[in-house]
Amino acid sequence: MTPALFLQHLANALALGSLYALIAIGYTMVYGILRLINFAHGDVFMLGAYVAFYGAALFLLPWWASFAIAIAVTALLGVLLERVAYRPLRDSPRISVMISAIGASFLIENVAVVLFGGRPKGVTVPDVMNVRLQLGPVAVMSVSVVIPIFTFAILALLLWVVGKTKTGMAMRAVSTDLDAARLQAIDVNRIISFTFGSGSLLAAFGGILWSYKYPQLNPLMGVMPGLKCFIAAVVGGIGNIQGAVLGGFMLGIIELMAIAFLPTLTGYRDAFAFVLLIVVLLVKPSGLLGTGHAEKV
Repeated sequence: MTPALFLQHLANALALGSLYALIAIGYTMVYGILRLINFAHGDVFMLGAYVAFYGAALFLLPWWASFAIAIAVTALLGVLLERVAYRPLRDSPRISVMISAIGASFLIENVAVVLFGGRPKGVTVPDVMNVRLQLGPVAVMSVSVVIPIFTFAILALLLWVVGKTKTGMAMRAVSTDLDAARLQAIDVNRIISFTFGSGSLLAAFGGILWSYKYPQLNPLMGVMPGLKCFIAAVVGGIGNIQGAVLGGFMLGIIELMAIAFLPTLTGYRDAFAFVLLIVVLLVKPSGLLGTGHAEKV
């Protein structure tokens, strides 16, 4: 492999890893607060992409307007999902909440098939996201540069919110002990809704940017990316925001670089995530940045 080709594959891997990181943050935030694996997160990712698509294709909105509306609508859907599917079961056994999460995931997928149709839809990529950039020997589309910038900007914002604001302090309190947080007069419901809304907002970011990079939509498009991003969150140490970003980048780089060096394994591309998960859990069950007493959220 030539150095130029190596850099080309690395640039593509960083863009893919950034998308995984954006989605994995949502998984880790919800788990950090409620110890809940939100299996519907990948489907929220899909809804964000569809809302942006219909905003532009049906209502003829400019891409930035459909982008903003899709993010807002998806965040509200995330809050609604928590209110309907998870909050009534908050004091129930965890297996009940997990079953509810799986049921919500299947429900969203099947409703999406009915509403949007099962046939894939092509996405019109905005001109600003479709500019070919030549960086030395590496050629990338502008969306591949925008994605990592978005990811690091959002990571910095989230770390500031969690570490420096009253809302973040309340999130840390709820993640440490939900009942004790109630005794401290923290509005636990508001904090949990905020967490679901933030996680869904990030899923919408990821879904829309995913549709710009891989311009095709289908109602099941969130299943495999959602599963991989859950793996990324676990690999990094679920409950740890930096760990989710690290896991996302690791997964993206390993996935693309492995098939770049070993093209005969391209058909096993999706299996690399599960191999990575098994290896990390065998070596460090709490994840790369996870600890038994890690600060969750």
